[in-house]
Amino acid sequence: MIVETINLTKRYGKLVALNNLCLKIEQGECFGYIGPNGAGKTTTIKILATLLQPTWGEARVCGHVVGYESRKIRPLIGYVPDFFGAYDDMVVQEYLEFFASAYNITGKKRTGVVGDVLELTDLSSRSDALVDSLSRGMQQRLSVARVLLHDPKVLLLDEPASGLDPRARIEIRELLKELKRMGKTIIISSHILHELAELCNTVGIIERGELLFHGTISEAVHRARAGLRIHVGVVEHQDKANELLARVKGVQGIEESDGVLIVELDESVKDYSFIAVLLLKHGFKLRELREEQINLETAFMRLTKGVVQ
Repeated sequence: MIVETINLTKRYGKLVALNNLCLKIEQGECFGYIGPNGAGKTTTIKILATLLQPTWGEARVCGHVVGYESRKIRPLIGYVPDFFGAYDDMVVQEYLEFFASAYNITGKKRTGVVGDVLELTDLSSRSDALVDSLSRGMQQRLSVARVLLHDPKVLLLDEPASGLDPRARIEIRELLKELKRMGKTIIISSHILHELAELCNTVGIIERGELLFHGTISEAVHRARAGLRIHVGVVEHQDKANELLARVKGVQGIEESDGVLIVELDESVKDYSFIAVLLLKHGFKLRELREEQINLETAFMRLTKGVVQ
């Protein structure tokens, strides 16, 4: 287990930022951490980055315990905060060489490593640019480049796409995909759920410091699905079709939206073909019959209550 938390708890006075958090993240996994502002995502990541001490409980990174073996953990992780702290008077090349020297990477090896991460993050053409002159998206890529210098096993990314324009978000996403292909273990918090769904193997949903769900995206969707929702479109007489379906056993409710009936079925109903059979039998002409798909955003909305600390 490359990252594990056991009853991890963090209190600030009476405020409980994390409450008995239990996570297990395997090597090479890309884990998406989801929750509203103030849910405890940043607190978790800062503890794993050895920047905060838990009130009680335990966090382990690569088998080392945060707090007791933090010096052993730091060379193994790369932490990218949601805000980039720039050295205004440095150019990109100098910035990376400065941090490489902090990791005791010297001489020709340092030159090679800096060149490699510049190429990986597509910043080679900007190596002589002042750090402060870079766009927000380029600064985020530089922040990722900085934490790759010492080839960490675990990447901790706190809202890496925050404040980025659509193009910069896509570029960051493609970079993270490449890091995933390289076998890095990635923990990423984000509010852009459709991108997490494309990138992550597993997700954790947290609210008010408590973990509500931990598993694959398909498992989250299954957990959130209370029953089938079927979109039914008829050529005419929609009101009569509504009355007919409302009397059928297993139909819990019907909504009308943009000329379509949204039929909510009981959890016990797995086969909705009876809807087509019934409507055709009564002379209705079908123009649409499909199951409403639940995505990660829908699952998040159904599994959380929207309550913040």
